[in-house]
Amino acid sequence: MADTATTASAAAASAANASTDAPPFQLGKPRFQQTSFFGRFRHFLDIIDPRTLFVTERRLREAVQLLEDYKRGTLRPGVTNEQLWSAQKIKQAILHPDTNEKIFMPFRMSGYIPFGTPIVGLNVLVQKANKFTPATRLLVQRFVPFPAVASANICNVVLMRYGELEEGIDVLDGDGNLVGSSKIAARHALLETALTRVVLPMPILVLPPIVMSMLEKTALLQARPRLLLPVQSLVCLAAFGLALPLAISLFPQMSEIETSQLEPEIAQATSSRTVVYNKGL
Repeated sequence: MADTATTASAAAASAANASTDAPPFQLGKPRFQQTSFFGRFRHFLDIIDPRTLFVTERRLREAVQLLEDYKRGTLRPGVTNEQLWSAQKIKQAILHPDTNEKIFMPFRMSGYIPFGTPIVGLNVLVQKANKFTPATRLLVQRFVPFPAVASANICNVVLMRYGELEEGIDVLDGDGNLVGSSKIAARHALLETALTRVVLPMPILVLPPIVMSMLEKTALLQARPRLLLPVQSLVCLAAFGLALPLAISLFPQMSEIETSQLEPEIAQATSSRTVVYNKGL
């Protein structure tokens, strides 16, 4: 009955969207294709959109109600796909998926840039306060944090998710049915997450030193050294904003693996050639 109602809502929404560019709405599904890096990149840019931090209580209630109407098949005429995608974006950005409670702002994905920027700014101030003079020493100092942070991130992933290596993670068939628990899939998931954590600090710790080493040689900054700090802050902020969506877009959230690569009992438990698993973040 619920499926019939949802289908009716989908048909109504599609009719109202014949002239728009928004893709057909799918409840609980990403708006952009997850099979390409660009699609995943656009998806995660949507997730970290800081504008959702300013959504009012009334707008949140309206978004939740709109999605409920869609689910029940009681969607009012004229609702567009764009409105439905916007409502789902708001709900997913603010409410916890399991408890439906509001997530504290600094812990939301959309709070990554606004609440993390002061830390980046403090790092810039510390670097400028040190006033290292030898060029070689300065370059070494600039690039040393990256391998240190990347290594710490890998250790963090392994320590926090070590239990998955011992117990395995759930793998699902194409219809979303649980096939079993796989330790091999867990290793793949941890490897993908570890690579993501290596790439995550790269734009922040590698790109700004490269860009600033070039900008510092320009006539403008040599003539006006006081501009160095604000320019470096802007460069760091731009790198900081791109770091998260770039890193987590490397692999699909639901990664696919052939059953022939997994444990024999997993391959025997399903007729599907491939299964999927949640790689985590």
